[in-house]
Amino acid sequence: MSPAARGGAGGGRPTRGSSTGARRGAGRTAPGGQGAAPRTGSGRGSGGPKNQKPQPRAAAPKAGARAPRAGAPRAAAPRGGAAPRGGAAGPGSGSGGGPRLRSGGPGAPMRGSGGPRRGPKITGQRGSTPVRTSSGPAQRSLGGEQVEGRHAVFELLLAGTRRTREVIFAGDMDPAQILDDIIDLADELKVPLREVSRGRFEALARTDAPQGVLAMAAPLREYELDELVQPADDGTPPFLLLLDGVTDPGNLGALLRSAECAGVSGVILPRHRAAHVTPTVTKSAQGAVERLRMATVPGIPTALRTLRERGVWTVGLDAGADASLFELDLATEPVALVLGAEGEGISTLVKKLCDTLVSIPMRGRLNSLNVSVAGALACFEVTRRREAGRPS
Repeated sequence: MSPAARGGAGGGRPTRGSSTGARRGAGRTAPGGQGAAPRTGSGRGSGGPKNQKPQPRAAAPKAGARAPRAGAPRAAAPRGGAAPRGGAAGPGSGSGGGPRLRSGGPGAPMRGSGGPRRGPKITGQRGSTPVRTSSGPAQRSLGGEQVEGRHAVFELLLAGTRRTREVIFAGDMDPAQILDDIIDLADELKVPLREVSRGRFEALARTDAPQGVLAMAAPLREYELDELVQPADDGTPPFLLLLDGVTDPGNLGALLRSAECAGVSGVILPRHRAAHVTPTVTKSAQGAVERLRMATVPGIPTALRTLRERGVWTVGLDAGADASLFELDLATEPVALVLGAEGEGISTLVKKLCDTLVSIPMRGRLNSLNVSVAGALACFEVTRRREAGRPS
């Protein structure tokens, strides 16, 4: 038997040459009269159906083509430099390789943080450390998130009535004891400290002379009017200060400072057409905003009517009043002192609603005082009268 016939009989595996010949010449007669075996689906030997169609041959890869790698496809690297789950953290993943540093100003994200974090909604003033909001009812605030000036920042930390987020120092400052005190207090309270260049600091500041120190803090709490008319814990009746249209922030800050020193227990501000707590006010107040309770009302006339209903005696300071401030008859009753705007004084309606009007006697050629000076004088006179009438 010829070699071709032996390959077609299925007794052994056909050689490569004979298999190729069978593909090219199916149905041709082999030498010796023996017909070639029909091609099977695998191209090996016989035993398949006679009329099975030949399988198409896979196209050969082009020369120079890169073969695919065996195994699972490579996972894409996570964004932000974080290491894959279950794997070790690589360089730049934020788990090592030096301390995290802030960049881009206050409130900038830490380097190597690994992308955004999921959690409660975060809000805050731009340029400050974010504050997490609570799910409870929103609390009204007066502002005052940015505090500037050495004494104002020191009192902010010392009072502890609200959370301080960060204290920022300007570079190249001369040593001073109060700066050391601020640093010591901040360390005790675990408040972050940061030093920036003088140019960067001046860009952050909102006052003319921030003295190289500013702080970012939680906003001041706004009280309700009914809270201010309550006696103090020791039973002392309230001593309130109402400001009718004081628009200058410097005067407002100076008034708050004098009021706190004189023992005023609460301050009432109109909600519109008046100065509120700004960085200039906090700096001028020198920490008084941390100690005073303050409320805002839609209008001073409405507040005066409410105070009258609560039994509070209201005294208006007016330059045209006949009665003298130094003849004011006060004892220990609750009292509210009303001051007007610079130049205009208290409005006509407010004058009508006050229980009494008094003036400061003038002995010189000038006929008026700055509202912050007049307010300081009146506050301390009321305090003197109340202490004189207090039973010993």
